[in-house]
Amino acid sequence: MEYLDKLRNATNAVEFAKRNGIYIVLLLLVFFFSIASENFLVSNNLLNVARQVSMLGIASVGFAFVLLLGGIDLSVGSNITLVNIVGGWCMVNAGMHPALAIVLALSMATFIGFANGWIIANLNMPPLIVTLAMMIIVEGLAYLICEGLPIYGFPASFAVIGQGYVGPIPIPVIIMVVILSIGAFILNKTYFGRYFYAVGGNEEAAKLSGIKVKNVKYLVYSLSGFFAGLAGIVILSRTNSAQVLAGKGLEFDILTACVLGGVSVTGGFGRISNVVAGVLILGVLSNGLVLMNVTQFSQMVIKGAVLMIAVAFDCLQHRKAS
Repeated sequence: MEYLDKLRNATNAVEFAKRNGIYIVLLLLVFFFSIASENFLVSNNLLNVARQVSMLGIASVGFAFVLLLGGIDLSVGSNITLVNIVGGWCMVNAGMHPALAIVLALSMATFIGFANGWIIANLNMPPLIVTLAMMIIVEGLAYLICEGLPIYGFPASFAVIGQGYVGPIPIPVIIMVVILSIGAFILNKTYFGRYFYAVGGNEEAAKLSGIKVKNVKYLVYSLSGFFAGLAGIVILSRTNSAQVLAGKGLEFDILTACVLGGVSVTGGFGRISNVVAGVLILGVLSNGLVLMNVTQFSQMVIKGAVLMIAVAFDCLQHRKAS
């Protein structure tokens, strides 16, 4: 009897580690950097980490939806850049009110996402190729609009979005929490969320059960574009300058955060709550490495290794399940 109790406790411990492994890794990272740098575990630095990852967290919600379908959206980084440039151009060159410029930029980002979904759903092109091509197109458009030059001189009221505070909490962090909550609500409480899982798990079975798969793809890629655009607006407000490199390479960080958070690259499995942990791990890792004076190129090697390990773990989990 005692042996069975021990075995049961060991099994429960293993299951707990599987369910909460991502949070355990996060705590271990925090513990390590707290020892490695005396400047890490201070309130100002922790708030800085939260503010830095807010844009990543916002964009990761839409990207997680795409991964749940078994797709990918490599155009999110370029979409963020284009929103930066278009939003900045509208406010400075066209003299638009910031609210109107934001609506126009977000509409454009959503349309780009919808275009990705339409091409993928109707032409049966691989999402990797479609979004890679869109990434190049959108990046080129951003360069054409600003001719490679930064745009600045925005109204002071616009800076509140990226630089303001509510009490001690930065507004970008509040926006991230709201967007993550909306993402979790969509997946857990709406039939659209169930459709995302169903299409990602088995697209043919989803069609046979009456789900309009094309419409689901339109919606998911549109949401990916919208959330990327919202992240672009926050970045524009925070830096107070529209740059053609604003979203360069962010698609890699967003993908890493989602995969670290347990969203399967093959579709059909993942939770927003774990994506939060993936985003925080990336933020803590980047901040801690900077405090330890690790060079940018070494950071690239470490982040690449983290992504590879996360994807390898996901593939092993699916192999075991099969």
